[in-house]
Amino acid sequence: MKDKDNNYWKAKLDDQSYKVLREAATEIPFSGKYNLHFKNGNYRCKGCDAVLFESDSKFDSGCGWPSFDRAKKGSITYREDRSLMRIRTEILCSNCNGHIGHVFNDGPTETGMRYLSLIHISEPTRLLSGGYAGVGVEKKKGGGGGGGGGG
Repeated sequence: MKDKDNNYWKAKLDDQSYKVLREAATEIPFSGKYNLHFKNGNYRCKGCDAVLFESDSKFDSGCGWPSFDRAKKGSITYREDRSLMRIRTEILCSNCNGHIGHVFNDGPTETGMRYLSLIHISEPTRLLSGGYAGVGVEKKKGGGGGGGGGG
């Protein structure tokens, strides 16, 4: 998926998702449907549907974006980001190089990490019913409600 050109992504994604995933734009804080969503499931890349985070790693950081304390192993590529006149660590989907957000080492859990992810996980994805609604959360088989909330 890393070899797809801009025309492919423009045809596949809505305008806002394209801006976030391919141009590293930022979603408005507190605007995403899954900012305070804590049901059991997987959070997926909107570009390629790869699982990036599991619900048991999600927490409310109070910053307005979905926050996780760890990513699924091998799902994230890390890149230095010197925009905004400071050094941050950008996180990208390892499968399609889509911009996911940033990671910081000030998280409140035992990992000490705070992965902030943007719009491409802000809408539902494949549900157990088999329907497809965009991208975001997939219910885990055998999983009920609950999940890894708390903050």
